[in-house]
Amino acid sequence: MRHPPRSAYFLTVGAAVALIGTAIAPVVTASGAAPACTVEYSVTSQWDSGFQGAVQVTNNTAAVNSWSLVFDFAGGQKLTQGWNAKWSQSGTTVTAANENWNGPLASGASVSAGFIASWSGSNAVPTGFRLNGTACNVDAEDPSPSPTPSPSPSDPPATGEPPALSVSGNRLVDASGATRRMLGVNRSGGEFMCVQGYGIFDGPVDDAAIEAIADWKANTVRIPLNEECWLGLSNIKAEYGGADYISAIKDLVARVEAHGMTPVVELHWSYGQYTGNSAGCSDVHASCQKPMPDAQYTPSFWTSVASTFKGDAAVVFDLFNEPYPDRATSTATQAWQCWRDGGTCPGIGYEVAGMQDLVDAVRSTGARNLILAGGIAYSNDLSQWLTYRPADPAGNLAAAYHVYNFNTCANESCWNSQLAPVAAQVPLVAGEIGENTCAHSFVDQVMDWFDARGLSYLGWTWNTWDCSSGPSLISDYSGTPTSYGAGLRDHLLTLDTTG
Repeated sequence: MRHPPRSAYFLTVGAAVALIGTAIAPVVTASGAAPACTVEYSVTSQWDSGFQGAVQVTNNTAAVNSWSLVFDFAGGQKLTQGWNAKWSQSGTTVTAANENWNGPLASGASVSAGFIASWSGSNAVPTGFRLNGTACNVDAEDPSPSPTPSPSPSDPPATGEPPALSVSGNRLVDASGATRRMLGVNRSGGEFMCVQGYGIFDGPVDDAAIEAIADWKANTVRIPLNEECWLGLSNIKAEYGGADYISAIKDLVARVEAHGMTPVVELHWSYGQYTGNSAGCSDVHASCQKPMPDAQYTPSFWTSVASTFKGDAAVVFDLFNEPYPDRATSTATQAWQCWRDGGTCPGIGYEVAGMQDLVDAVRSTGARNLILAGGIAYSNDLSQWLTYRPADPAGNLAAAYHVYNFNTCANESCWNSQLAPVAAQVPLVAGEIGENTCAHSFVDQVMDWFDARGLSYLGWTWNTWDCSSGPSLISDYSGTPTSYGAGLRDHLLTLDTTG
């Protein structure tokens, strides 16, 4: 899926990274009068050199027209960015002042804001919160600050392990041979935040956020990746690339699995300069969708990803998000040959890694995980997928397909003529389904067609973007659906995820 403009991402949400532990400073008071204000401070995500934090401020006195929260970092932390407030730091003192739109705070009302900061040594919870100069979290009769605990890990609930999926004829099966379907959502962010220098994930990926996905009865989460961030290339900020990025992805995969869901890791944005027909950008770096993977970095990316997860058979590998060599080449034959074999492809100025190259890269590590390979035309065309499908020595390769209401193959006639023959021979997974109408009439048709044939599909996308800019399933990360998302959620809740 092509992404909406960057501004759509950052109007209401901030960057997030993989959760390691959650530290919360609870409100603890003595037996006197209620505190004038209460502040709940939490570390929602933490990694080697930084963390994401949040504050929730409650005004317990008379209404105010503006507010300013002040507190002191106790462990040498340094603020780097924030949202829902005007954040600043002087020495150890941090100030969060209201934005123009969230200044009024009625008696009993609360406001929340978030930030990202660096840390080293320790990440102690701050004390001495003050709202408009008044101490918070303390009795009116006892001005001493309330005690706060040290950060402690938050263990995800044990909800069962996801199955190790494999291909059996045209079905996906688990270790017992039972038919399985992949039904769930995409969780976008890991493909663009890092290369744009904002973080690793767009919005929270903590345990509560992943549990909200599971509450929709999803059994699969597709996680888009960026090859330059994974490989830690020089154009990526060190804190968002290489080992830190890999660690964050591994943590998210583990959290998805802890909720019994299948993680699908897929290459979304890649290296290589392309300025031809339907170019997403002119940048050589992995800052947009390219028509095909590049031979310079993508095989190394998949060798590393496969080596990382080959010991976990529940992880699925989706080779390349949406190939579109057909927009560069003059014939369909050239496009499909480029798709499978790579090399020097007409209309593409960089050396291409074909799907066979990527299958070989994965299998060279000894990984036998399920692999998905999407067709051409942004994975919307599978007309010659069977003719050009890569050879897989593990016999564990399935076809991937994407469909939106604005695609060419977006009706039952096309699905019957083009998809049904593929689905008769190999498992078929719709890695992205969606519509840009802020409604769900089209995806209802898609789901009905796929359900009737016992096929898999994943909605785009579990992000709080404007649904008119791109299909967004939710309006908040607790899982409140948009009108479009309600169609997917309500449908998933009625389904049996086995065949």
